[in-house]
Amino acid sequence: MKKRDLLTRAALVGLMPATTAHAANRAASGPTLLTVSGAIGNHNRGPIDAAIDQMMAKHGVTFDKAMAFDAASLNRLPQTSIKPTLEYDAKVHRLSGPLLVTVLEQARISPRGSMMVGLRAVDGYNVVLSLADIHRYRMVIATHIDGRPMALGGLGPQWAVYDADRLPDFKDKPLKDRFALSPWGLYHIEVKPAVQ
Repeated sequence: MKKRDLLTRAALVGLMPATTAHAANRAASGPTLLTVSGAIGNHNRGPIDAAIDQMMAKHGVTFDKAMAFDAASLNRLPQTSIKPTLEYDAKVHRLSGPLLVTVLEQARISPRGSMMVGLRAVDGYNVVLSLADIHRYRMVIATHIDGRPMALGGLGPQWAVYDADRLPDFKDKPLKDRFALSPWGLYHIEVKPAVQ
């Protein structure tokens, strides 16, 4: 009997890493809100389907494999909050969600060399930042504003944003110029090696 228990436990322990890895790669169970493609190691969806992925196709997004995140998968990641003054109403708001680098780690970006990260919004607005700047700015994929989920049609459902009030690169700029590198309505992230 004890031998059977030992063998069962050993088998279960042997399955744990595979189960954990599978959980990281499982397909989103809810609607995909954010897709990460390019130089990543984790994939849970296949290539662009021009008939289904209309917005991506119209924006010229292409990939063979990608990592798709739904609201639940983004909310399961460690959360952080920032309190910048927003240009839209000149008021301080609490924005919360996972750090952008945490999302990129879930997609297992390539650790070799310098990386560039493209952030694309639903209106087609696209910015490209170095991975080093994303770390330096402590960019957040904000999913909530003042404790409420951000809506599509507003600033959401995700906003790649930093605490501009506290960053030397932005704090002294006019309020309307502080968030040029922060696309709201973020839906796609593309990771590429930097051109040397």
